[in-house]
Amino acid sequence: MTALESARLYLVAPPRLERGDLAAMVGELAGAGVDVIQLRDKQAEAGDLLRHGEPIATACRDAGIPFVINDRPDVALALGADGVHLGQNDLPLAVARRILGPAAIVGRSTHTPEEVEREVAAAAHPGGPDYIAVGPVYATPTKPGRPAAGLELVRHAARHAGTVPWFAIGGIDESNVAEVVAAGARRIVVVRAIVRADDPVAAAARLRAALDTGA
Repeated sequence: MTALESARLYLVAPPRLERGDLAAMVGELAGAGVDVIQLRDKQAEAGDLLRHGEPIATACRDAGIPFVINDRPDVALALGADGVHLGQNDLPLAVARRILGPAAIVGRSTHTPEEVEREVAAAAHPGGPDYIAVGPVYATPTKPGRPAAGLELVRHAARHAGTVPWFAIGGIDESNVAEVVAAGARRIVVVRAIVRADDPVAAAARLRAALDTGA
């Protein structure tokens, strides 16, 4: 089983959390149960992403967990990251793979049952996504203007994703993770639940425990 297939808790974060630099916390976060880290900073230019991402990339390698860049396969290549995560309106997967090579992790966001089914079908063929993110389950300020897809989309993914790794995403935190798991999710992506936590490591450990207990 690959690191991606066994992953349960996926953190998407900017370079700095409420309580300090992400790079300095990677080892502890990994020890607390974070399996994948994605660097996302929509406002940063490429040079800033490179500068901020380099120590995170090093820390992820040291911790033995995949490091993914949001939207930018060029930055992922420059940093030696493990892969890239793409939205529905980002570069085609084939272009990202030409940039990063066939071994790179490429993920894709999905927001509707039709998108879930389309990406799952694509994953069955060479060049398709390695995983999908399903949501937003709940309304979240990280996706302004996008309505919540709700737990029914999670249930749909649980019925239709088959062996494709998929992660529920969007507004998931300690208050609702149990119902997301009950709807069929075995993997989650979190942002604010760790990024804004008073103790990010403890928050990660509690989320991982909730996932493991509910599995």
